[in-house]
Amino acid sequence: MRLQPRAHREELAGVRDGVLLVRVTAPPVDERANRALCKLIAKRAGVAPSRVTIVRGGHGRDKLVRVEGVDAAQLDAALGLP
Repeated sequence: MRLQPRAHREELAGVRDGVLLVRVTAPPVDERANRALCKLIAKRAGVAPSRVTIVRGGHGRDKLVRVEGVDAAQLDAALGLP
């Protein structure tokens, strides 16, 4: 997943080059963009924000995210992935 901070709105912008593009309005300061990402993914997946964690890429744009409590097929459907 690729994160774009300081966007005009929060959205899942689709898949580009095989990577989900996520836009958040929060700036990449003091982990605010990462928290916004986790909150957005949790909302779409229907789980609590505490169940979403960033496994890899905490300081970069490309991230690996773990969502607990949802299987992979349900998560793909919730995020609009093919």
